[in-house]
Amino acid sequence: MYFRVAIIITALTLSSCSSWVYRYDVPQGNYLEQKSIDKLQVDMTKEQVKFILGSPVVVDAFDNDTWSYIYKLKSGRSKKFDLRKQFIIKFSDDKLVSASGDFKLSDKFNTPFNAPAGEEESDTNNKFNAKQGDVVTEGKQDEDKPGENKAAIKN
Repeated sequence: MYFRVAIIITALTLSSCSSWVYRYDVPQGNYLEQKSIDKLQVDMTKEQVKFILGSPVVVDAFDNDTWSYIYKLKSGRSKKFDLRKQFIIKFSDDKLVSASGDFKLSDKFNTPFNAPAGEEESDTNNKFNAKQGDVVTEGKQDEDKPGENKAAIKN
């Protein structure tokens, strides 16, 4: 009789310690950071987006121009720590058109990627655009040394 009671008490004691067992967190998918999303701009190619974000988890089988980046974390501790994020990118003619999901897009997202900056050329760039045979001076000639001329003739 005492033996049966001892076995039952031992079994109940061991089963109450099951919460002490360590459970692993299980991450699945693409983990994206906001700093990577901030680099995206309209008119980027698929290769450029893949370089920044990595390969997508899901490419739509019927629409090759839609990429889905999905991340899911199943916590080993509690369901309140579980996490699910998604980010969907759409292309048109192999150029990035739109993006949506659980991340905030940067202010420069709608600026086309290869848009000209609109800056005027500086004087340093003008010397490289001179025609063949033009004389371009790089500094003033020293009056004390008339033999030294700092002019260069482009060939």
